[in-house]
Amino acid sequence: MKNFWRFIFRRNLPSTSLCQMDFAVLGLGDSSYAKFNFVAKKLHRRLLQLGGSALLPVCLGDDQHELGPDATIDPWLHDLWEKVLGPHPLPLDLSLTPPGVPWPSKFTLKFLQEVPSTCSEELCVTGTDPQGPPSELQPFLAPMVTNQRVTGPSHFQDVRLIEFDITGSGVSFPRALGVPHSFVAGDVVLIQPENTASHVQQFCQVLGLDPDQHFTLQPRELGVLCPARLPQPCSIQRLVSQYLDIASVPRRSFFELLACLSCHELEREKLLELSSAQGQEDLCEYCTRPRRTVLEVLCDFPHTAGAIPPDYLLDLIPLIRPRAFSIASSLLAHPSRLQILVAVVQYQTRLKEPRRGLCSNWLASLDPGQGPVRVPLWVRPGGLTFPKTPDTPVIVVGPGTGVAPFRAAIQERVAQGEAGNVLFFGCRQRDQDFYWEAEWTELQTRGCLTLVTAFSREQEQKVYVQHRLRELGPLVWGLLDLRGAHFYLAGNAKYMPADVSDALTSIFQEEGGLSGPAAAAYLARLQRTLRFQTETWA
Repeated sequence: MKNFWRFIFRRNLPSTSLCQMDFAVLGLGDSSYAKFNFVAKKLHRRLLQLGGSALLPVCLGDDQHELGPDATIDPWLHDLWEKVLGPHPLPLDLSLTPPGVPWPSKFTLKFLQEVPSTCSEELCVTGTDPQGPPSELQPFLAPMVTNQRVTGPSHFQDVRLIEFDITGSGVSFPRALGVPHSFVAGDVVLIQPENTASHVQQFCQVLGLDPDQHFTLQPRELGVLCPARLPQPCSIQRLVSQYLDIASVPRRSFFELLACLSCHELEREKLLELSSAQGQEDLCEYCTRPRRTVLEVLCDFPHTAGAIPPDYLLDLIPLIRPRAFSIASSLLAHPSRLQILVAVVQYQTRLKEPRRGLCSNWLASLDPGQGPVRVPLWVRPGGLTFPKTPDTPVIVVGPGTGVAPFRAAIQERVAQGEAGNVLFFGCRQRDQDFYWEAEWTELQTRGCLTLVTAFSREQEQKVYVQHRLRELGPLVWGLLDLRGAHFYLAGNAKYMPADVSDALTSIFQEEGGLSGPAAAAYLARLQRTLRFQTETWA
């Protein structure tokens, strides 16, 4: 893909390069992010510049739409097939697969009559003597050292500071000491969570599966690879607990395949309705809006669930994806340790059972005080890079758990003797969710940190970090314009990033005397030169 992208944007390509090509671009994105469907838009424009003829306007699927990306994709695909099949009809010896007829499964599960004497299931993780750096295929089983709640007992949200011992992982020494696979401030750790034991048991019961049964997985077609993380042979227990994402909210394709596999007339009729283009409002009301899970849907369609061929399990249910967390500690301050700040996700919909985030709740349930706990993890570069030149100040804005990557950065910078650190931190109340208050106060006392706080619920008028930025406009402008400071922002993507950008633009106008367009251009230049970086999540 990188090679294609570089080639298509070569400046020496003639404007008639694609004059004989018809094309259509479908983008999948999330409108809560600033660069919504940026790649699809850019590719569409470039293909037009090179003389291509667009069959249709670019389709911008939006994950934030109440009906999901299908709200725009359905009508777009209908129009696309009309455009394509008109001049290029199907050959007479080919036909479309009729609705309700399933395609063959990608894999077959061959059940073993006996439990294998040498179990390969534990060979897929890195022990204390890894052959290389931990990765998704070979995560490091890190001992959990502490799992501490850091919000007050009356606070609405449970937030955990979790520490792992990464001795022997291959990433436990600072990169400054010449370890190429180590981590630095701004990097992230990926954690592979598991389903709860009760959910695994319920799933096996509904589908009539024996959790102790072992199997091998075989592709039906040449060139199709088995999931790399799945051991061979594997038990149903391990497949369901560590691989199948039964706690996810199913998409429309799940209902389409489930309808094809159903032999129960009433359940099949309802599944076909929910998977149809006309039934998307009903699907949203039944599944998407209340965040009903795969397991709960299967329980609602018991006759269909009990008749699902095991061969289709990996076609029907997505694999559990690793979750990324900003690393909240520096190896220079905490040797051989890795810390993360985890907000435990739990909320209520109209369903009786609260909705719970799979990874955060799994992590919160682990108690190293009750016995050894090991968590599969690996590290990768993050989206934030901090200045390498000494004496370059940094301004970091991290409300709530968004402060996590900046703790690692400040620890790293202080250990290297860099004192130009300004932290804007926001939370609800000082005594409930002021993360690392003692640490920030001590650094401020030592002259290593300028701390600015915004406690939104401690006065009648709510005060957020963007308000504090405006109040300290002269400081912010002086650091950015006179001393070449770098500006960083991390946190929720909903409103805060736009509010902070607006605050900066106002500061550039009021303190720098710039016009509106000039202030916007100044902000864009900071972003382009990586002196303004963000890490946000929906």
